[in-house]
Amino acid sequence: MRRAAVIVLDACGVGALPDADAYEGDAGSNTLGHLAERVGGLDLPELQRLGLGSILPLRGVPPAADPVMHGRLAPLGPGKESTTGHWELMGVVPSYPLPTYPNGFPPDVIDALERATGHRYCCNRPFSGTEVLDAFGEHHLETGELILYTSADSVLQIAAHVDVLDEPGLYAACEAARAVMDGEHRVGRVIARPFDGAPGEFHRREGRRDYAAPPPGRSYLEELQDASVPVHAVGKVRDLFAGVGIDVKHEATNNSKGIAATTRLLRELDGGLIFVNLVDTDQVYGHRKDVEGFHAALREIDTALTAWLALLGPDDLLVLTADHGVDPDAPHTDHTREYAPLLAVFEGHGGRRHDGPLADVGASALRWLTGRDAPDLPGAPFV
Repeated sequence: MRRAAVIVLDACGVGALPDADAYEGDAGSNTLGHLAERVGGLDLPELQRLGLGSILPLRGVPPAADPVMHGRLAPLGPGKESTTGHWELMGVVPSYPLPTYPNGFPPDVIDALERATGHRYCCNRPFSGTEVLDAFGEHHLETGELILYTSADSVLQIAAHVDVLDEPGLYAACEAARAVMDGEHRVGRVIARPFDGAPGEFHRREGRRDYAAPPPGRSYLEELQDASVPVHAVGKVRDLFAGVGIDVKHEATNNSKGIAATTRLLRELDGGLIFVNLVDTDQVYGHRKDVEGFHAALREIDTALTAWLALLGPDDLLVLTADHGVDPDAPHTDHTREYAPLLAVFEGHGGRRHDGPLADVGASALRWLTGRDAPDLPGAPFV
């Protein structure tokens, strides 16, 4: 059986999509381009050798002398979500934007959440996930009200200090909230955000959990399962698909754990799809505009890539891509509407350029692993 690995470098966009100006603050966005300028040039020798600098001009990353297949991929549907970005990579294109709440959740939703979860809430507005703890953490400790907030993305987030509500209790509340957020309020994700520490020193714990809406259509993951090809999800991938199309989930709450799980799977698996999300470039550094931390995370991935390439055989496909951007130059701290990079390593790539929809990744994985196509799904194989 052949193997394919799809590695999503979360939020590593490579330039504004043509409709980016329809999203407030996203016109002219270019996450990796602006990151490279901010840090005085990127130091990514393995990604450079594969052709990252052949996709777009990047300070510190010149075009490769002998690149692998490279290009830019675009969503076919609206939005700039981790959820929809991963869906589109596997051929699920939403027909309308997922709901967002720039003014907070309406009173009827709050009432339904309080009835379903048995908790009261504070905040209820878009907020930075770290700043919201400083703004409402002490109030939360004093009153027991859970911190409810959102962002420019289609998310409902609930933060709770473990001394007020332990992690199992927070997960139960988020599961109940997921059931409430349906119909016109079907947000992309309900996210549990446990934290600890004292006022002024609050700290997010690693127990984050994402409760995604199920994909609104059939994906290439299900096509693979129907062909008896196992699908392994590393990191939050399983959660983003609500488990649909996933055979095995491999926990990884940060890049170090995700890299370790990916390396182990490439050493041990005889066949199947390995679908990986490396989250730190988005969750830890991107939203905080920590450009040095973002660069360090990319260097960690670059080092891991050397080991991954050494583990590949002639029957293996490795795809590096992204789901959206999080431009450090944007006037907000949210995702940005951008192209995703494509670097694809496989025998016969010919070093050619390939630009197309995100769904080409799922179409290519299906053909590589099964030798067949799914003509009813979007995307065209590049293998």
